[in-house]
Amino acid sequence: MKKLFEKVFGSYSERELKKLDKTIQKIESLEAAYSKLSDDDLKEKTFEFKERVKKGETLDDILPEAFATVREASLRVLGMKHYKVQLYGGMVLHQGRIAEMKTGEGKTLMATLPVYLNALAGKGVHVVTVNDYLAKRDREWMGKLYNFLGLSVGVILHGLNQQERKEAYNSDITYGTNNEFGFDYLRDNMVIYKDDRVQRELNYAIVDEVDSILVDEARTPLIISGQGEKSTKMYFVVDHFVRSLKKEADYTIDEKANSVTLTEEGVEKAEKAFGIENLSDVSNMELSHHINQALKAQNLMRRDKEYVVKDGEVVIVDDFTGRLMFGRRYSDGLHQAIEAKEGLEIQRESKTLATITFQNYFRMYSKLSGMTGTAKTEEEEFISIYKMDVVEIPTNKPVIREDYPDAIYQTENGKFQALANEIQENHQKGQPILVGTISIEKSEELSKLLKRRGVSHEVLNAKHHEREAEIVAQAGRKGAVTIATNMAGRGTDILLGGNPEFLAKQELKQKGYDDEIIAEVTNFEETDDEEILAAKKEYERLFEKYKVETDKEHKEVIEAGGLHIIGTERHESRRIDNQLRGRAGRQGDPGSSRFFISLQDDLMRLFGGERMQGFVEKMGLEEDEAIEHQLLSRSIENAQKKVEGRNFGIRKHVLQYDDVMNKQREVIYTERKKVLAGENMRDHIFNMLSNIIDDAISIYTADAQYPEDWDLKGLEDNLTNIFLPKDVLTFDNVEDLTLETLKEQILNLAEKLYHEKEEELTEERMREIERVVLLQVIDTKWMDHIDAMDQLRQGIGLRAIGQVDPVRAYQVEGYDMFQEMINKIQEDTVRYLFNIEKEVKVQRRKVAEPVAATHGDDDDTKGKTVVKKEEAGRNDPCPCGSGKKYKKCCGK
Repeated sequence: MKKLFEKVFGSYSERELKKLDKTIQKIESLEAAYSKLSDDDLKEKTFEFKERVKKGETLDDILPEAFATVREASLRVLGMKHYKVQLYGGMVLHQGRIAEMKTGEGKTLMATLPVYLNALAGKGVHVVTVNDYLAKRDREWMGKLYNFLGLSVGVILHGLNQQERKEAYNSDITYGTNNEFGFDYLRDNMVIYKDDRVQRELNYAIVDEVDSILVDEARTPLIISGQGEKSTKMYFVVDHFVRSLKKEADYTIDEKANSVTLTEEGVEKAEKAFGIENLSDVSNMELSHHINQALKAQNLMRRDKEYVVKDGEVVIVDDFTGRLMFGRRYSDGLHQAIEAKEGLEIQRESKTLATITFQNYFRMYSKLSGMTGTAKTEEEEFISIYKMDVVEIPTNKPVIREDYPDAIYQTENGKFQALANEIQENHQKGQPILVGTISIEKSEELSKLLKRRGVSHEVLNAKHHEREAEIVAQAGRKGAVTIATNMAGRGTDILLGGNPEFLAKQELKQKGYDDEIIAEVTNFEETDDEEILAAKKEYERLFEKYKVETDKEHKEVIEAGGLHIIGTERHESRRIDNQLRGRAGRQGDPGSSRFFISLQDDLMRLFGGERMQGFVEKMGLEEDEAIEHQLLSRSIENAQKKVEGRNFGIRKHVLQYDDVMNKQREVIYTERKKVLAGENMRDHIFNMLSNIIDDAISIYTADAQYPEDWDLKGLEDNLTNIFLPKDVLTFDNVEDLTLETLKEQILNLAEKLYHEKEEELTEERMREIERVVLLQVIDTKWMDHIDAMDQLRQGIGLRAIGQVDPVRAYQVEGYDMFQEMINKIQEDTVRYLFNIEKEVKVQRRKVAEPVAATHGDDDDTKGKTVVKKEEAGRNDPCPCGSGKKYKKCCGK
């Protein structure tokens, strides 16, 4: 029925694009007039548009003229004019939607249209990329166009200092990775002075490779951490014990759930080994946790798959890109368990200082859009979580790539032999081949096989990702064989016959030119720097030389069939397979693709089902014989759908938990912003005071009907413990008291005492002391609360055994814990302020210094980087600002 409807009325995307036709015609009708404008007149358009927006015109009003301006400027500066399909895509992005555009169709250029238009509002536009290389490349490449039109462009890269970041964020357009944007947001909410914040309000973001960032990485919370205090000896002791256990007898592994569990025999062995009566007892929770993480490290964390050991350190491998994730650590003791397993020096556990998921970070933008070659399979997720639909943009030229059916083998060995045969045959006829593997281990296995057969090739995996762009850019050369982990090199175009610009720059490097000079050779701006002028001249000569070579090679490669893509196994997501296929057949080029699968692949083993295994066994095939059968292809797709559904469920689940934290985070960060903005907090302090008095009165008068029966002594002791001096609270005519007059009496006394304190310290100084104390208390309590919520979440799953919905339990208990934290913040703030002494030196200081920032994963077990926490000595002034020595105050 759906197909019949689409036949008559067109697909959803076709209908949506049809609505944009009139605007497209307007843009195209301006082409002739704009081509006659001088450069200065074209540049003047930016100033004109900005003025019109200030006077009340909307961005939609000026869209046709703005797009026409960018189109003409792009032709002059970059030598590229936007195709009609890119105009459609640009409008889809401006509307806050996802533009699905095939690889090589010019997404980077397409984005310049909505980026320029939205930058005219002066609130900043963020272009989000998957790695630093692409952020830097796109800023340099498209920056020429924006600079020509009078807009400033910044880039956020790892390693920039605070001032450099601030300047980049204050630009009209800012490029950077999802990690850098997210971590800067968290760090901004840990600063103690307003001027230390680097980001502006989150206005508009275009997310490149939106599926990778908002889906694949959505399970990985961003985490900024501090130093934990636990000893590391326990990890070695538990690792030694776990090695003595026998699989099946002492523990069982559930690969699907990614968990390892002790059997009853295993539990008995643990109790005997550690001299305890009951491993399940609350007092043994930490030991039980250590054993579970050691079991996981030994059985589920595989070297050269989930991590590599480099220079004596365990370095995590990104599941999706195969890149090494330096600086990241698994949290919750898992990283230390792996270090113990590998016999390395163990670093101490860490404490979470700030955390947010990508889902909640990106949902804070006023407008969000994205682009990718593959998003349609995840459209349900984009709509339900981000409220963004997917619009498919047609290709500029028809796709003529041939996608062959999957070749299915019974064993992995048979599959690899067939793979090597196909690579060898195609290589001999000069066809370039890109082989996609899903792990470092598999890419190295295939590499060894090809070496034995004498097939020259390049390996692109996490161990060699420094040369990533260089290898990918040349993967389309005649006879080139490139083995790449997963989607390594994503965002870099594979040009058939090779990339002349890349080859020319490579030779400049060999001739001794440094990177900064090489970056300038394609810059259109005039310069009188002799070294740059000489480099430009040499670059132009080399470019022409290589252009002749690559054009000739381009024809030969097309005759050989274009780029051939080989997938060494199906990924658990159909979208990742489609991305790999999409590397071939760009811009109407020929190309082909085939996936090689064995029934021993993880996906087939875990999700393919016994029915498929039985079906193949009945056929009685030889090891190296392939099967191509519709039933098997359907089963593979069903297995992928199963995993996709499961992963969506996990991401939704993560978001349900983080939504609880997100509401709390908003309250805390809003509070901090008020303090940083220098607001007068006196009324705020008295609201806290009022709440404290209300709570105390309700406790000490609750059980008695008459004032003479109230526990006024208990009330006095309680308030003395918080803020009142001893013996100042006296009650006359107790029988005449009401709850209102009781509160009024206490508040009046507090007001009088506080006023005396203000006179003693001066009002101006008191206002700053209030801000210092509030920041200190909020930060300390919030960090403890994050840890407490983390622990709550770790154990909440067990509630399901008692028929309790864990998410609901987390919401209810999380709310109670948050209220408790707010009460503690109020109590501590009031206590410190009323007890502060005149001679105290009060200055703002961070509770903990974030040195680095890392990812978690779906069960919060990815890296938390070590951060040193400031500790006061016993005889130092207490950091809370009370004026007392640490040992007599918070260190009591």
